[in-house]
Amino acid sequence: MTDAAVMPPEASPLRGVFWMFVTGINFVAVTVVIKIMDGRLPPYETAFLRYVLGLVFLLPVARSLLSAHWTRRAHVILGARGLLHGIGVGGWFYAMAHIPLAEVTAIGYLSPIFITVGAVFLLGERMAVRRIAAIAVAFLGALIILRPGLREISFGHLAMLATALTFGVSHLMAKLAMRDATPTMVVAMLSLWVPVALAPLAFANWVPPSTADLAMLFLVACFATIGHYTMMLAFAAAPVTATQPVTFLQLVWATLIGTVFFGEALDIWVVVGGLLILTCITYISWREAVLKRRSLTPPVVAAKLP
Repeated sequence: MTDAAVMPPEASPLRGVFWMFVTGINFVAVTVVIKIMDGRLPPYETAFLRYVLGLVFLLPVARSLLSAHWTRRAHVILGARGLLHGIGVGGWFYAMAHIPLAEVTAIGYLSPIFITVGAVFLLGERMAVRRIAAIAVAFLGALIILRPGLREISFGHLAMLATALTFGVSHLMAKLAMRDATPTMVVAMLSLWVPVALAPLAFANWVPPSTADLAMLFLVACFATIGHYTMMLAFAAAPVTATQPVTFLQLVWATLIGTVFFGEALDIWVVVGGLLILTCITYISWREAVLKRRSLTPPVVAAKLP
C-alpha cells in the first residue's frame, strides 16, 4: 500500500514539505530574536514574558474553552505538564544566551529520541531491535556534538540537554491528556500553566523590561505561534516521513546565521552530529509509518469486496 492510500484525500507531500519549510523559518526567527536580545533580561524572566504576551492568542478560543467539558484527569495531567514544560522553556532560554545557535538546534533534535524512549515506559509501547539501534546512533550524534573530554561542556549544554528531555516528556504527557481533551484544550492549558511555573523564578531576579524588550518578546510569541500552527498544517498534509528531513534546514540556517551575524565559530562536528540525530529520527518515523501501513493492509487471505 502506498503513502497516498493511507493519507486523507487532501494530503499532499509537497504541501507538507512547504509548510514544514515555513515552520523552520518561524522557529529560526524565534532563536534569532532571542539572540539579538543578547541576554538583556534574565532567562526565566524572558521566558515568562514571552508566554504572558502570547496569551493574547487564546482570546479567540476563550469562549469554547470555558464551555468545554473538563475532566479531573485532564486538569491534573495538563497542569503537571505545564509546570514541567515551564522549567524546560526556561532552560531553552538559558541555553540560547550561553551556547551557539547551531548547538541549541542540534541538541534540540534529541527531543523526539527521548519521546521514543519514554513511550516505552509511559505508554507501554514496544521497542524493536532496529529502533534501539537507531536510538543508540542518535546518542552517538549527541556525543559528537558535545565531545566530552575534548572540550569544555558548559552549563548551557547541560541546560539544553535537560530541555530536550523535558520537552520529550511534555509531549508524552500531551498524548496521555488527549484521551480526555481536545488539541485546543491541550495548547491552551500549556499557555496558561507555563507562565505560572516560570513566575517564581522570573520575579526572583526581576529586571524591568524596556518597551523594546516587550516588543521583541511579543514578536517571539508571534513567530512561535505561527510556527506551531504551520507545523500542524504540515502534519495534516503529509506523513512525518516526508516532512521530518526538512527540519534539518533549521540547523543549516542556525549555523549560517550564527556564523555570519553573531560571529559564532563554524563547528562542522555540530552539523555532523545533528545530521546523525535527524537521520535516526527520520528512520524511526519511517519504520512507524511502515508498521502502520501493515496494520491497515488486509491479509491476502481476507475476503475481497466486490
